[in-house]
Amino acid sequence: MKSVPSPSKSPTIASSGIQLRPEIPLCQTDLPLDWYQAEFKPYAEEYLALPDRKPGTIFPWLDRYVIPAQEHFGDSLLLLAHFYMGGEIVKIVERYGGKVADSYQLALQAARNPEKKVLVESAVHFMAETIATLAADDQTVWITNPKAGCTMEMLAKDWMVLPAAEQLIERYGSKLAVVAYMNTGGRVKALAGRTNGAVCTSSNAHLVCDALRKEGKTIFFVPDHHLGRNTAWKLGMDLARVVAFPEPKLWIQNPRLATLPGGLEALDRAEMILWGSYCGVHTIFSKAMVDWWHARGWKVLVHPESPLEAVQAADGAGSTDYLWKAVMNAKAGEKLVIGTEGHFVRNAREQARQRGADIVHLADIPDPKFQGGGCGCATMSRNDPPHLAGMLDLLRKGKAPEINRVLAGDVVDEQTAARERLDVNERATLVKDAKKALERMIAITEAAR
Repeated sequence: MKSVPSPSKSPTIASSGIQLRPEIPLCQTDLPLDWYQAEFKPYAEEYLALPDRKPGTIFPWLDRYVIPAQEHFGDSLLLLAHFYMGGEIVKIVERYGGKVADSYQLALQAARNPEKKVLVESAVHFMAETIATLAADDQTVWITNPKAGCTMEMLAKDWMVLPAAEQLIERYGSKLAVVAYMNTGGRVKALAGRTNGAVCTSSNAHLVCDALRKEGKTIFFVPDHHLGRNTAWKLGMDLARVVAFPEPKLWIQNPRLATLPGGLEALDRAEMILWGSYCGVHTIFSKAMVDWWHARGWKVLVHPESPLEAVQAADGAGSTDYLWKAVMNAKAGEKLVIGTEGHFVRNAREQARQRGADIVHLADIPDPKFQGGGCGCATMSRNDPPHLAGMLDLLRKGKAPEINRVLAGDVVDEQTAARERLDVNERATLVKDAKKALERMIAITEAAR
């Protein structure tokens, strides 16, 4: 098994290019006080009492907590955030020297920065867990809000997926390989490792699936059926040989392979089998939305978690990194429509405006028949300035809540924050299997650079 590539082989995360302007309020909506853990409420009370949300107000308050923590931990501290976080966290993390990236780059940060011993992530739990899976024993990973989750991952918990995987493995044996999208928990990633499959992200799904196809594998793609179908189309697969599970809540009511569309005969012909989960933000995009903007002279780019018809109609599709680069490279006068998470597009619009380009959200159409879109990811937005301030201050004082510590195999209830943690031996087995799947993804991706 290949090891994680060294930092010299792959570039470090570059600055996002976000420019802060003191007169522009940071865009994330305040969370109610009762949404905070008890240890974080004092920080939330201070933040909610601030007179406004402009950088000139927020940063002096944050400095009181972030700078002492940075001085305490020195170069051993690393702050991380995903592009989809609310505007405050994305800008704040970079302002304090942290890194903002897509899920692939975030996953590698512990392994590529062994000198960083305390990694604090403002993103969703599965991302922090992936970082922890690849971390060394002397590195600790913390999440600012353990209830920050992902609707797609919530519909692909191991107890939902395993009954399907076990039946598929019984029927197809070693011919079956699980490809676990990054938006899964460690227990599903470990399943990918046990079947000699791999993890993937939206930026490398086609590379991973193509490599497994060349080995003659039948791919069980978990969890996003839109990304899976788009990947099959990108690779030129016969879509008649792509079989999708029903919506997970329906499947678990009668979990038998014979109930799938086309039954066992369709499964036996399949090149790719798709779990039935999806992203609630991206699944609302449609070809009609793309066509509406095209008719008015706009260029449209979408995320590949969108339905196939929208991807086929768009001018391009790609990961958050792909979309962000398109925004930051937009020329003055360019008119660009982005189909992805709302906080991302609001940040993109603000940055593009400073370059003389226009950015709009795909679902922001002034027509009554296009309603209900353009939202941000509510679960990701559970990370905010009070959570970051509190996490760093409590870590500095040695009082960080254990629930905020992330270990491989942890499963956290996104509503109650109740956690199920594996014992030491179970976790060691999971790490071995999940690392196998992650390292295969990394090897495939780096070989294609």
